[in-house]
Amino acid sequence: MRTLLSIAIALMASMGPALADDAPKAAPTPTTAPIGVKNIVIVPGAFVDGSGWRVVHDILIHKGYHVTVEQPRIETLADDIDLTRELIRQQDGPVVLVGHSYGGAVITVAGNRDKVKALVYVASVQPSEGESLSQLLGSMPSPSNDVVATRDGHLYVNPDKFAADFAADLTPNRTNFFAVSQPQATTAAFNATVSSAAWHTKPTWAVLTTEDHALSPDLQRWMYQRAGSKVTEIKASHLVYISQPEAVAKVIEEAATSVH
Repeated sequence: MRTLLSIAIALMASMGPALADDAPKAAPTPTTAPIGVKNIVIVPGAFVDGSGWRVVHDILIHKGYHVTVEQPRIETLADDIDLTRELIRQQDGPVVLVGHSYGGAVITVAGNRDKVKALVYVASVQPSEGESLSQLLGSMPSPSNDVVATRDGHLYVNPDKFAADFAADLTPNRTNFFAVSQPQATTAAFNATVSSAAWHTKPTWAVLTTEDHALSPDLQRWMYQRAGSKVTEIKASHLVYISQPEAVAKVIEEAATSVH
């Protein structure tokens, strides 16, 4: 018996390191804080939720950034601006704001806070005072327009057209789910005019999506040039932050390291 017990103990001891090697490893912890601004607040656009920003979030937090992803309600523009301002208030130190699509209208106003040091527009509207999202979209129509209005003043994208309009560079199993899980927006939010534009006084970066069928690339270029944004053109759909998260994270990181 003692011999068998001794063999068992020896066998368990010899297996220990192997078992440890097979155990899941935690994500690496950054050894130093990033240069510049460490707080990133992301405001998603309409018809998608914040979960699509998961990979961009992970890339940035592994580099030492503190990332907050908002879930805008898109009932009224004013409510979403207030929500963003509250998230800015909660950050410990300076902030870089990131907006996608409709989220660009939100950060344009919410960015008028001393803590906000830069704005990043990702396939996004970039309105000036007195302009609305609807007005800008109508000035240079997108390659396609499959947004449907409901009787109660809400909007959604025709599920059959979602993939072609929003995410032609993603696989069908992903776009099919996005199409049937999309949160609705309101016509009131899209028609609300912007009261002030932070890009007049804050440095801005922009991601221009050249294969975008939901937001005209020509309109993007015009808005970004008007604001003097530093533009990165990416051959991608409207959901560029999902199809090319590394490229989007790189632009956000460039903005964060360029300001204090």
